[in-house]
Amino acid sequence: MLRNDQLDAWDRENFFHPSTHLAEFARGNLPQRVVTGGKGCHIEDRDGNRLLDAFAGLYCVNAGYGRPEIAEAIAEQARELAYYHAYVGHGTEASITLAKMVLDRAPGNMSKVYFGLSGSDANETNIKLVWYMNNILGRPGKKKIISRWRGYHGSGLMTGSLTGLELFHNKFDLPLAQVIHTEAPYYFRRENLDQSEAEFTAHCAAGLEALIEREGADTIAAFIAEPALGTGGLVPPPEGYWAAIGEVLNRHDILLIADEVVTGFGRLGSMFGSDHYGMTPDLITIAKGLTSAYAPLSGSIVSDKVWNVLERGADENGPIGHGWTYSAHPIGAAAGVANLKLIDELNLVANAAGTGAYFKAALRDAVGGHANVGEVRGEGLLCAVEFVEHRDGRRYFDPVKTVGAKVNAALLARGVISRAMPQGDILGFAPPFCLTPDEADEIAGKLKDAVAEVLG
Repeated sequence: MLRNDQLDAWDRENFFHPSTHLAEFARGNLPQRVVTGGKGCHIEDRDGNRLLDAFAGLYCVNAGYGRPEIAEAIAEQARELAYYHAYVGHGTEASITLAKMVLDRAPGNMSKVYFGLSGSDANETNIKLVWYMNNILGRPGKKKIISRWRGYHGSGLMTGSLTGLELFHNKFDLPLAQVIHTEAPYYFRRENLDQSEAEFTAHCAAGLEALIEREGADTIAAFIAEPALGTGGLVPPPEGYWAAIGEVLNRHDILLIADEVVTGFGRLGSMFGSDHYGMTPDLITIAKGLTSAYAPLSGSIVSDKVWNVLERGADENGPIGHGWTYSAHPIGAAAGVANLKLIDELNLVANAAGTGAYFKAALRDAVGGHANVGEVRGEGLLCAVEFVEHRDGRRYFDPVKTVGAKVNAALLARGVISRAMPQGDILGFAPPFCLTPDEADEIAGKLKDAVAEVLG
């Protein structure tokens, strides 16, 4: 298509894209897409392509694209008051209202919400609060954080360390020394294929116990985990996992940080993954679904247990030395209020549960019997298809074959956006909560064709 502008050239010459092969993009060897609009589960680009976004951006446009209710709330807030800070007791109607709305939906032991801008900064906040808490309690040596291999918790220094994916460590001098990793609860990739889910859960809990014994419980402050693994493979936990892990943490006085950036506000078919799996977190990380990504906003939800220590710390040391310029930004807060109202009014969490179950079944019907499909898994509107070279014995493809990326590209050519996950031949799906059964069938049908093209 001929254009009389230089946007494509400016993109390659000026724009630093995240998670991109920088040299190949700059040389023009990678495709670019300028997105211009969206409605429901579809986006449009300036080449006139209309694509069914089966990954909701980055699992974040939960309410769907083109919602005027959220856009109008943002515009009204910008006209009335575009910005004021939240320091020293300042607030806005939107930020105060949103804090109340979040706590009304959160697990019952939660007390307060600190607002930031991204899931990464919310997890940075959580780690700082854990360290602060243990200093107030006179436990200065209790500072290590246990994370899990394949977990994703951000791309900062501490949060990139917590992330258990090699891509986010390579050449960045990560992970930092305060972070230690334990096994991912990834039943499909277990070493002992004879284990039942319950036996694998016991294996994961025993591994965590052994790690704590090696390091010393008096050196470990917290365990951070997603209720269901996200970027590491979109993996629901095995049977009994969270009950077993919670017992170990409680016995060793180790806090639980539930990273609900992906699962919070309905992705699993429940408002929070913590409730969905019976977890009792001390801190909860939220972001994406808080505003359906219509404006950047994140949050750290603090439990009564932690909050009581933070108050004691203020009495002993004065105001807490933590804050961002854009904490509780009123435009983001206004988007959050409108988004949560819309999710309730349209009953989107229930749709994520119902249509999610239908979608997973449709994926299984479409490709579950293919010789190179090892597993179709999911919970709510968080689903994945994992490809293997041989199903018997779980032999995986050589990564250089990039099978997942090729299926992803073949599906995109058919007008459906999925995500080739970064560590394995895994195709991820996390569509907006407004997905319809017809759209679920469309994704499944086109995936079947894409798999046939790539794998026969």
